[in-house]
Amino acid sequence: MPLAASIVTALVALLHAWFLVLEMFMWDKPLGRRTFRLTPEFAAQSKNLAANQGLYNGFLVAGLVWALVSQRADVAMFFLGCVVIAGIFGGFTVSRRILAIQALPAAVALGLLFI
Repeated sequence: MPLAASIVTALVALLHAWFLVLEMFMWDKPLGRRTFRLTPEFAAQSKNLAANQGLYNGFLVAGLVWALVSQRADVAMFFLGCVVIAGIFGGFTVSRRILAIQALPAAVALGLLFI
């Protein structure tokens, strides 16, 4: 894998590791509520759903780390593609911010893999 693609892929992995922490452990805490713009009541009611969502982000991190350690572009493409698709879906169903925060960095990493 090219160095630039590896760096951006690592950045995407770090972002998703942070999403895991926010969703699994901080969802109903002030930082999590502020980040996701949640009321205390909604955060308490949806805490288990958010933890499940955070776990999925952990699987993306594991796949991206696997790609980086093994230097396998095909593995990176698969997991970055998953991130892009999830980011697009979230951008259209939850918040447009997700397009920039999640989908764009993964799309840049994907683009760098093709260069």
